[in-house]
Amino acid sequence: MSATPSTRVAIVGAGITGLTAALRLHERGFRVTVFERSAQPGGSIRSTSEDGWLVESGPNSLQYGPEVRKLVADLGLESELVKANPEAKRRFLVRNGRFVPVPSSPPALIRTPLFGFRTKLSLLTELLTRPRTRTSDLSLASLVRSHFTQELVDYAVNPLIAGIYAGDPEKLSVRHAFPTLLAAERSHGSLLRGMMAGAKARKAAGEPGVAPIISFQRGLQTLTDALAARLPAGSLQLNTTVTTLLSGQPHRLLWQKDGQTAYGDFDVIVLAAPAGALAQLAVGTLGERPLASLDSIPQPPVSSLYLGYRRARVSHPLDGFGGLVPSIEQRHVLGILFSSSLYPGRAPEGHVALTVFVGGMRQPELARLPVEQMLARIQPDLRDLVGAEGPPVFMRHAFWPRAIPQYVLGYERWQETMANLEKQHAGLFIGGNARDGISVPDCIKAGQKLAERVSGA
Repeated sequence: MSATPSTRVAIVGAGITGLTAALRLHERGFRVTVFERSAQPGGSIRSTSEDGWLVESGPNSLQYGPEVRKLVADLGLESELVKANPEAKRRFLVRNGRFVPVPSSPPALIRTPLFGFRTKLSLLTELLTRPRTRTSDLSLASLVRSHFTQELVDYAVNPLIAGIYAGDPEKLSVRHAFPTLLAAERSHGSLLRGMMAGAKARKAAGEPGVAPIISFQRGLQTLTDALAARLPAGSLQLNTTVTTLLSGQPHRLLWQKDGQTAYGDFDVIVLAAPAGALAQLAVGTLGERPLASLDSIPQPPVSSLYLGYRRARVSHPLDGFGGLVPSIEQRHVLGILFSSSLYPGRAPEGHVALTVFVGGMRQPELARLPVEQMLARIQPDLRDLVGAEGPPVFMRHAFWPRAIPQYVLGYERWQETMANLEKQHAGLFIGGNARDGISVPDCIKAGQKLAERVSGA
């Protein structure tokens, strides 16, 4: 679609996907209006500073890959970047009730108590696996078991998925959540050789093998605030809930704001809201909700607890990124980030900050507990894993009732629902974490792809 000063685009959702799409469309000359039902843009990216504590209520870090790098440069934010402490490369997993460093070299792998001899041997013999093409989808746990051992699933994959998805690897689809692993198996047989080849290809293309981890001096909200500030005055409509789409030439949107119903006409509609909001959208004069099935996408609750302690009250050196907890260890936390070790300025002098995650697919009921009950439940874990003694001197709690869409086996039925609605209505585009990946870089790429699709329509 060629942009003219009169080409009107409505974007529903002012998370990182919607804001990125809005900026790129604005740069191309489209007239954008962004609708957001909450009081601030940015979605789950929320950073607040209080008395020397910098609290991230949602994502804590970004991988600084090509898409993020370009966006940061276009927004002029390079001077505000902070790279993660080099010690952040050190990660921990729980085995036998304590944090054990994840091995980062072949000698460390041989010595680590995380895995037994059979698992260590499988990491070598897997390199000999022949290529294969699967005709059906399978769970991530099933794929890893077929290449390695159950122990690797229990003590590596399970906690990793708790950290990324707050999910269960027995339920996640490889095809939808980790398609690069299927591609690696198809081309190389060995997942390890496939991943090494991918890293080599990225290096040959001038990209780092592993993208650095970054944030900003004032937290990740710096990024979404800068995106919102780049939009034309009046184009961001907060506290506004879009209720109905009447498709046509032009399309008409109806919305609620301040208890009043209003409407507007647009040439293009971009839906970049979470799955639950998309499920509520009425389309047409009969009030049908063609995306209602998206409400059944598993999205478990997660609580994030930001806990501040005096340094002397935490015995662990906190010399790394943080640690993840396998479900087989039967703990109440999914993982603990060493927030004050990652970046400077996250805690006052003489103090440390931890970010603790609770709930997910593993124990959803824990995420819903009143915060004082939750803290009492996880206190033994904090004591055993990081040596935290006594109550924190600072605490902030963020509750996400539907935190992360789970790309489970059979996820194609929801993908098809979104694709079919687009086919039925010219000028309608859908993207975001229910369709394009759950990480912040995935959502940035989704916003850019939406802008490209609108421009090319």
